[in-house]
Amino acid sequence: MESPVGGRIVAWDVLRGFAVGGIVFVNIPQTMGMLPHVGVAPEVMRLFVVGRFYPIFFLLFGLSFGIFLASAARRTEEPRVPMVRRLAALAVIGALHQLLQPNEVLLPFAVVGLVVLLPLSYASYVVNVAAGLGLTVAGLALGIGGYGVLPGIFVLGFAMAQGGLHRTLPARVRTLTVALLVAAATAVACYLIIVGGAPEGVGIRLGLVFSLAMSAGYACAVLLLLRTALRPAMTAALAPMGRMALTNYLSATLIFVLAGPALGLRGSADFGTAALLAAAIVLVQLVWSALWMRRYRYGPAEWAWRCITWWQRVPLRRPDAEPAG
Repeated sequence: MESPVGGRIVAWDVLRGFAVGGIVFVNIPQTMGMLPHVGVAPEVMRLFVVGRFYPIFFLLFGLSFGIFLASAARRTEEPRVPMVRRLAALAVIGALHQLLQPNEVLLPFAVVGLVVLLPLSYASYVVNVAAGLGLTVAGLALGIGGYGVLPGIFVLGFAMAQGGLHRTLPARVRTLTVALLVAAATAVACYLIIVGGAPEGVGIRLGLVFSLAMSAGYACAVLLLLRTALRPAMTAALAPMGRMALTNYLSATLIFVLAGPALGLRGSADFGTAALLAAAIVLVQLVWSALWMRRYRYGPAEWAWRCITWWQRVPLRRPDAEPAG
């Protein structure tokens, strides 16, 4: 069984760290205006990077929404009040972040959280599973891009928390293995149909299914690797980064918005340099996240967000890191 640390389930922090690190490789070309050249991007990037990490983030946001709501219900009789403050604060952060990174995800996350998740938080687990599946299928059928499936995946993540799957799923090796195999088979089938000359409308929708299948496969693979001898190394490297996901997401933008133009990336097709910049950012964040979390309970952005959520100053420094005397 997964071992909670400080009330958290480490596997989800690791998965979040994996996703926020992968997103940097997507956000740099997108923000630097390189996507018109994506056709000449390395095949490995188009197949294994673009569109593969955001769906994981979608699921984890819905999951975190459910976990937070359950936790807040133990602290207050009106748990949705701090949740509304939490989402409103995220909307403000996202709106400001849009100035640096147009089409970023925090503002849509907050809006969908308020408009979709908050009303459905009154519904049962069964209703939310059905709603999540229905919204996801509708998003795929409309073929309007990754944001089209965002509401459905949010709701499915929330339903996972409602059903307690966030506690048991990381330890279900057989379930994760079957899911990984199904995801891989789905991705291969979609790819073969697309490259075989599927009509444009069909290809767009199959491309979305391919992205979701790849994302699901990545998530299952990470959770399965945590059941192996790699667990200590993965936890040490990725869990702190995942616990500071908001801080790392925002700080990555600050870095590449300044460094990208200096490296000549704006409007270019230099995906190799973009990948090297992303790798450098992720490496720095892996190191500083681990160092920061040794002394503090939350990342800087997470701490400020939590203070606004609860409308009070919450402790930041870890008790064992308090200065003596």
